[in-house]
Formats: sequence, structure tokens, C-alpha cells
Amino acid sequence: MDSGLRRAVVLALGDLARSDDWRDRADAGHGLAGFAETREAVEPLLGLLLDPGDTFVTRRTAEGLLRRKDRAGLSIVAYALAVADDHHADWTHTAIVDVFSVFSDDLDEALRLCEEMSGDADDRVVRGARRLHASLAGIDPVLRSP
Repeated sequence: MDSGLRRAVVLALGDLARSDDWRDRADAGHGLAGFAETREAVEPLLGLLLDPGDTFVTRRTAEGLLRRKDRAGLSIVAYALAVADDHHADWTHTAIVDVFSVFSDDLDEALRLCEEMSGDADDRVVRGARRLHASLAGIDPVLRSP
């Protein structure tokens, strides 16, 4: 893994995240989601999840983070949910349903990670994890494990 190149990509996507064009910001959110575990990606991702200009940016960024199906992605979404207004929370919820309504194993793992995050040191992650857990708990997945 070339950490220098990865950092350069994160910084370039961070620049794209500040574009005036909503399409650029949505693409930046989708791309940055792949780097959610890096410190430099967290702040731009939070800004895109709470994008004041277009909720498509919120949905696209949330979907990218949730499709990671790991703690890095879920914790950033949880953090944003803790401070999100109802409008942004609704679009994030739409992404949650889109990602976790198919496979019960994915949903179960996400619920487990939310429970784990309820012990996080950051109160915003804890509050957001509760909100995320509530959204996930309302999903009835299409495919269940035997």
C-alpha cells in the first residue's frame, strides 16, 4: 500500500468536496468513503453528510460509508446523525434502508457495531449510534441466513 498516494487522493477528494457543484461534492463523498479510516478523510466526510446545498450529497456520501459495513464508516455516519437536522437525517435513513434491507447478516453486523459504538468515548458517536441503531432495528431484510 502506498500511503503517500492514498493521502494525495484523500487531499484531492477533500478539495473536490469544497466544490460549488453538487455533483462534484457527491462524487467526493462517494470516493472519500473508501478512505474513511484515514484521519484526513473524516472532516470532509462529515461536511458532506451535512451538506447544506444538496441532500443528494448527503445520501451518496452516507451510502458510500454504509456500504463499507465497518466501524469506520458507521461511526462517521453515527457522528453526523447526532448533529443532523431532520432533513439530513431522513436522507441518511434512506441510505441506511437501501444498504441494509437485503441481507440479514449485514444488518445484524451493523446492529452489533452500533451496540459496540454505544461505549465510545465521544458522546456524539454514542448519541448517533443510538439513532443509527433505531433506524437499523426497523428494517426487515429480504434475505435471511439459514
